[in-house]
Amino acid sequence: MENASGRAPIGQSLLSSFRTLLLSPSTLLISKPFALICMVYGGTYLTANTLDTVTSTVTSAPSTLVTSGTTKFAASSGANIGLTLIKDRIFAQLFGPGGPARPVPAPSMALFALRDCMTIFASFNIPPLLGPRLSAHMGALDATVSGQTVAQFVAPAAIQIASTPLHLLGLDLYNRGGSEGWRSRAQTVWRNWGVSTVARVCRIVPAFGFGGVVNAKVRRTGMAMWERV
Repeated sequence: MENASGRAPIGQSLLSSFRTLLLSPSTLLISKPFALICMVYGGTYLTANTLDTVTSTVTSAPSTLVTSGTTKFAASSGANIGLTLIKDRIFAQLFGPGGPARPVPAPSMALFALRDCMTIFASFNIPPLLGPRLSAHMGALDATVSGQTVAQFVAPAAIQIASTPLHLLGLDLYNRGGSEGWRSRAQTVWRNWGVSTVARVCRIVPAFGFGGVVNAKVRRTGMAMWERV
């Protein structure tokens, strides 16, 4: 967001953040941005896990069931979008071009919502569908890594190629207001697309790639222990 607003290039922003993390980690851990990020991902995983547990109970399925249908998409995306819109509205004001905070326009919020729908679909719906197919092809090649794990890392990362332009356009509508022409906005999005896509992939892979794999294993282990009790 700092890069898109012209407030600081990606490299400078990363150096500043890592410096704070190394020299004053408590400052970062009690900061508003960190709390907002915990709220978004904690709320999203809590909603997805709760839905899986309720579904397995109602249908008398194994407690380790992981769903992948419309209900899962609606519940997880609803939670993620609602929480992310709160986060992004504050982030746009915190890391925007400076000056007094302004209301984030409705088109920006709509673009952020569409961006998050794409990410949630790739993170929670595609891996359970794609994983078994990948496992079938990978079985003879590598038995140590499941297709589900590969899909959980690849799908959320790959969707950022398409969703990042929506993210950048939403930020540009906030940063420069409604007076700019669409040609100028397209140039801004294109100029920032590459580095912003890489940055978002680096953020999404830990959150929904590594996080998704860990969440699935922790939930599966926990539910299996609960069944034995």
